[in-house]
Order: sequence, then C-alpha cells, then structure tokens
Amino acid sequence: MTESELPAEHTNQLAQETSPYLLQHAHNPVDWYPWGEEALGIARAHDRPIFLSIGYSACHWCHVMERESFENEDTAALMNSLFVNVKVDREERPDLDAIYMEAVQAMTGSGGWPMSVFLTPNGQPFYGGTYYPPQPRYGMPSFSQVLMAVSDAYKNRREEISSQAQRLTDAIGRTASLSSGGETLGSRTLSEATGRLLQYFDREYGGFGDQPKFPQPMTLEFAMSQYRRSGDPDVLRIAEHTLQQMAAGGIYDQIGGGFHRYSVDRIWLVPHFEKMLYDNAQLLRAYLHAWQINGRPEYRRIVDETVDYVLREMTAPEGGFYSAQDADSEGEEGKFFVWTAEEIEAVLGREEADLLGRAYGVTPGGNFEGKTILNLKYTAAELAQHCGAPEDSVAERLSESRQKLFSEREKRIKPGRDDKILTEWNGLMVHALADVGVVLGRDDALAAAAKAAAFILAHMSQENGLLFRSYKDGRARFNAYLEDYTAFARGLVALYEATFELRWLAEAVRLTKIMQSQFADEARGGFFQTGIDHEQLVVRRKDFIDNAIPSGNSMAAELLVRLAKLTGNGDYRAEATRIFQIMDAAMAQQPTGFGRMLSALDDLLTPSQEVAVVGPLGDARTQALLHETRRHYLPHTVLALKEPDSENPLPLLEGRTMVDGQPAAYVCENFSCKLPVTDVEALRHLLISA
Repeated sequence: MTESELPAEHTNQLAQETSPYLLQHAHNPVDWYPWGEEALGIARAHDRPIFLSIGYSACHWCHVMERESFENEDTAALMNSLFVNVKVDREERPDLDAIYMEAVQAMTGSGGWPMSVFLTPNGQPFYGGTYYPPQPRYGMPSFSQVLMAVSDAYKNRREEISSQAQRLTDAIGRTASLSSGGETLGSRTLSEATGRLLQYFDREYGGFGDQPKFPQPMTLEFAMSQYRRSGDPDVLRIAEHTLQQMAAGGIYDQIGGGFHRYSVDRIWLVPHFEKMLYDNAQLLRAYLHAWQINGRPEYRRIVDETVDYVLREMTAPEGGFYSAQDADSEGEEGKFFVWTAEEIEAVLGREEADLLGRAYGVTPGGNFEGKTILNLKYTAAELAQHCGAPEDSVAERLSESRQKLFSEREKRIKPGRDDKILTEWNGLMVHALADVGVVLGRDDALAAAAKAAAFILAHMSQENGLLFRSYKDGRARFNAYLEDYTAFARGLVALYEATFELRWLAEAVRLTKIMQSQFADEARGGFFQTGIDHEQLVVRRKDFIDNAIPSGNSMAAELLVRLAKLTGNGDYRAEATRIFQIMDAAMAQQPTGFGRMLSALDDLLTPSQEVAVVGPLGDARTQALLHETRRHYLPHTVLALKEPDSENPLPLLEGRTMVDGQPAAYVCENFSCKLPVTDVEALRHLLISA
C-alpha cells in the first residue's frame, strides 16, 4: 500500500477543543462530540440515547479505557451506531460532573472516573457506572455488552427507562431544596465533629480509614484549628502524625517535591502517581500551619520543596498555574518516579547508594513492580546514630544524592501535563503561595501568586466583569462556577493580607458581589453551583460537601467570614451563617466530608482578632511587627496595614496612628482594641494570650 492509499486519520468534533483531555480523544474512531446543543440536538432529532463519558487528563483508568475501547474500531462502530457520544473534561465542567456523579452513586453506590453515563436526549441519566472492561471480568460485563443492553432497553422498555430517569433526576436535585431553618449555631457542632474525627483516625499510620487513602488536608486543617481552640494534644496528633507519615511515604515525591494524588494502600507507600494542583495548594497550607505550631524543620522542608516543584513544573510563563501532571509516562504508570537499585548505584556510586538506599528503602526486589518508590525509612539523625557520623554530614550527603538523582531523572521522558489554567485551582494556589511567601520570606512564591492573580483578572475576565472557568492556548472559556469565584476571591484576600495592596481586596469584594447576585438562593440560603446566566441543565445543584476540593458553599462561607472581619460588614457574616445552618447537623456527623466548612464555622464562632499595624511598609520596625504576627498559627486573625498619612477604607484602621514616631500594632477583638504596642515582645504577649 502506498502512502496515498493509507486511510486518513479519523478526526471527530473534539479537535476544536482546548482541553488536553478532550484533545487526547480527538482522533478516536468514536464520533465524539463536546457537551453542547449540537450533540443534544442530534440526540433529540434522532431519538437516540446519549453516552456521556467524563474524565480528566491525569486519570490513569481513563487512559486505560480509551486504549481498550475507544480506540477499538469495532467498539467505536457499535457506539457510533447506537448512541450520540459525548466527552466531557470534568475539570472544565464541574457542574456536569457533579450532576452525573451523583446519579452514578445513586445507581451503583460508588463513583469514580472514567464515568460512563447513559442519558435520555433531554439529558436525564438512566444508567451508568465507571470503568468497563473490553471483555467480561471481575464479575463485570464487557463494555460492548453494556452498550447493547442499554440500547435494547432504550428501544424496547422506554416507559421503564423514562421512569428511572425521572426518579434519578428528582434525587440529584434535592440539594437545591435544602434551606436554613434559623438554628442557633454553637460549639457543640465543632466538639461532636472533633470527637468523630478521633474515632475515625488511623493512629498507626495517620489519615482516616483503610485504603485507598487520600490526604484530606481540609480535615487536617480543622484538627489544627480545634487544637488551637482546646489545647488537646490528641487532636493535634491527628494532623501532625498524618502529615509526618505522608511526608515520609511514597505519596510525596522524595526527589522532586510535591504530592501525588492519593495512596492505594494504608501506609502511604504506593501512590496513584498523578499530581494535582489543588492537592499541592491545600497541602502547602497544611504543612505551613503545622510548622507554625511546632517549628519542625522537616515541615518547612516539605513546604519549600513543594513550592519549588510548583514554580518549576506547574507555572505558566505568562502567569497562572497548570492543572495536573499525568500518572503515566511512556505508557507505564509511575515509570518516571521509580528506581532500581542498579540505576541508583550507577548515578551515586556504591557508598552513597548504600546510604541513600538505607534511608529510602531501596532493595534489589523493590516495592513496586520490581522497582522502588523512594520512601523515608530512617532520618539523617537516625542514620548518623547508627553509623557514628555527624548528623549534619549525613544530611548533606543525602541532600546531594537526592539532587544527583533529580538531575538524572530530568533526562527521562516526563509524564504529560495538563496545561489548562482553571480559575478555582489557581485561587487555591494563589492563597497558598501568598501565605507561604510572607510567612517564610519566599519572595518568589509571593511574586508568583501576584502574577497569577493579575493574569486571571486580565485574561480570564469577561467584558461584563464575570469570570471564565478555563484558559488554554489564548482562549478563555466557560462561565465560571461558584467555586471559581469563591476560591479566587479568597486567594485575593490572602494576597491583600500578604502585600497590603488595596487593589486585591477591592477585586475580592467586587467578585463577592457578583457571587451574591449570580449564585445566591435568597429564599433558602446558600449558593447554587451555577449562575443565573448559565445554561439550563437537568437540575441546578447546591454543593456543600468537601471532597478533594472545597465545595463552593464551604469556600463561600469562609470568604464571607473573612471579609466580615476585614471590612466590618455584618451582612457578610449573616449570609455565611445561613450556609452553616443548612449543614449544621451533617457537619457534626460527617466531619471528613466538611473539613473546610467546619474550619469556617470555627472562624465564625471564635471571637475575631484583628491586628492593625501602622508604619511605613519599608521600615524594619514595621516588618518586625508584621513578621511576629505572621509566624504564629493564628487561624482567626486578620492583618491589615496603614501607611502613615495615607487613606485606607478599612474600619479597623480608622484613627490608627504611629506611637511617638514609631510603628505600632493594635491588637483588637471584635473591633475593640487594646493599647497599641511598638515592640515585638509586647505584641507576642497580646497575640498568644488572646
């Protein structure tokens, strides 16, 4: 066959998309459509059911199902003849993902990705699952069997299908009917939730439950806030022990920094190797707060290495942060990250390889498919004691060896990267880097946070001031969701408290007003996930449960409470209170599903502490007062600065002046201030006695 006789490469409707995940499927023999009126219109016109496949670029089993089924000519022909096939990137369309994931969970009792859902032409779900194999196995039917059975049911049992679709649609719309009942909020909810966390906590390995294990940084943050409230060391141990175990495990990239998605085992050893921006953003803040509490150098090291990873691998040149890195490279899961003992010795030599191997659990047989996932078995101090060498010397040797392995690893083919920029996830990272930057003096982190915020405001804003959800290759797309507004506005507030540039706070207040007008349920309280201008879907949901990412309502509550403290606007506090009233009972009973919301409730119930510093920002004495405030773990404290003789609209700065020509700090509780102090020791006493 000559080149001219070769069949042309199949291209489907996904070729015009920007999502890396959708583009991965653009040349499947399946006639994929993106979600939209074209696909829905074809389904209605021809009375054909829709096969909806939802996934994301870093999803290992999404790639597996593509190779096994969507690239198979026979399977594709069956799909094309029986269904209108629609592909969705869950990261671009969290609204669709949430609706149909809830439906799959209702049908099967569980969920995950790839998500495979069958819909009526009007978008109502009637059957679904997750991964389907190409042949029957593990008690599962083959994907082809599922396709034929569903098609037959749709043709011959239409009344049953319609009834099932309506029941599911009614079920997944229930969150919209939840309302605040005016309950009196109290610390009882926090105490009950903390008690349940202590019951769920894995005291041996940290975390919650058995396997797989997810980091759950929001739950760890709540535990730290409750330690601040109660002083109970058992509550602090929930966070500290979990963070310690994760930092030593394979879930943490011991060579390049940053955390993988989750651990498939109870002991944090074998991860699913994808790295997600949102995980690393939230874990940065968790480790930073733990360091503020206990000052352990290893926690600071984790923060610094993770920041380095984000700036090196996940930061776009023009500003903004990329979404994810794949688990796979060269078609193998984890290949980029694992080592053989021989590979390590070839890089380090026998003596240094032996030392590193002892520290990081390297064995000839490996711990993952014949290779080794590096995980910390012995610290430098423990190795130094064993071999009689100075601890500093051992630590330096291990550091040099890790750097050599990193340089060698950089020569490998890297996992694919999802380089779309999402407003929500960027908001989480802006928040994290702003906090890390000022607490640890990482000017590069703070600069990256500011650059990302400026990028989103410049390139992901619509002409009417609303936000877009996603950006890639010069195209901003999709109306932003509640979680985009809340996470980004919260990041802007953190950026204000880091830099004291009023433009960031002004933008946060502006976006909060849009959030209130576009998403609020004035009748029942809380916020819908989609705005009033969004396309009409089968239901309009409210999202309250914190999963891997904070729910939109959790972030809204946190944002509103923070703005209430900074601005003195009681309306923010009242609106946040209605969210907590809706979920009060659920938060107490299911704390691992409401970590961020519980922390926000704690912030609401704890008397607010405001620190107002007056002095030139460039003055070393002013900086000393700011540094003293920031180095402590003070989750309920807001910080503002006023330059002498400058105008500032914040009420907590009104009438504040320097004292005898010296920069001064005013420590206030609920806007009632103690006498100003000018020295660090006096400020420390006020901060820690509050």
